[in-house]
Amino acid sequence: MIRSLRWKGAAFTVPFQLGFVFLYLLPIGYAVYQSMYRSQSSGLGLGGTTDEFSGFDNYQQGLTDSKFMGSVLRVVVFALVQIPVMLLISLALALLLDAVTAKMAGKFRIMLLVPYMIPGVVAAIVWINVYSPDVGPLTPLGDFFGFHWNFFSPSMVWPSIGNLLTWHGIGYNMVIIYAALQGVPRELFEAARLDGASEWRIALNIKIPFVRGALVLTGMLSIIQMLQIFNEPALFRNITPETVDDSFTPIMIIYNQAFNAGNYHYAATLSVLLALILGVASFLFYRLTSREAD
Repeated sequence: MIRSLRWKGAAFTVPFQLGFVFLYLLPIGYAVYQSMYRSQSSGLGLGGTTDEFSGFDNYQQGLTDSKFMGSVLRVVVFALVQIPVMLLISLALALLLDAVTAKMAGKFRIMLLVPYMIPGVVAAIVWINVYSPDVGPLTPLGDFFGFHWNFFSPSMVWPSIGNLLTWHGIGYNMVIIYAALQGVPRELFEAARLDGASEWRIALNIKIPFVRGALVLTGMLSIIQMLQIFNEPALFRNITPETVDDSFTPIMIIYNQAFNAGNYHYAATLSVLLALILGVASFLFYRLTSREAD
């Protein structure tokens, strides 16, 4: 009887298991397979191309590719700045919502979540127009106060993209952190207030330690998303190609290798390498944050 119930319960997971196999495992396996081959031209290119087994030669080329590794380093440095800023703002907003009444928190929560509901491409187009010196309001506003800034210049393009990503992501992260705050026993707050603790000390010593798990989760999701950034730089490239080139991020290089150069095997290799880098970065982040929690 118990075994029968277990099989019936497991049957509910079949749709998920099928989707996981066909949408994740098989594509990953096929990418690994493609990365082991290389296209070779015959007859001075007139005889077509054939796929020949190359082993790990593509991986050696990818690891020594200065453009690819440089793009990874560029995104990692950017993530070290943008992700902490975004999570700090999300945490501050979640703490503010937790301090007000439930009715007021519900109204502000929906309002802060609106940017996340906007598709990423649409959000990028909106902010590109806001940044535009021709139709955007920020350039004339800056000129009025004496700031002659150009949001598409080499020194401003990363802050411009970072502001866009922060605006788009704080609502989602705030909701996760705010949900974790709702699980903190309210009795702890009352006891702390009776002992004379201020709201600031309650937030630092009680609320933030309780939401450490939510911060770790949002941090890992942000790392994975950041190393796969594509839409925003690709749209910025249409405006300022001299600043944002086709090797600006790892995904842009993979896209160009696959769809512009037609080098699918090398694109598959870079995809596998990026997946490994994502896995290592997420693992290290989780281990470091778990040790701090202990």
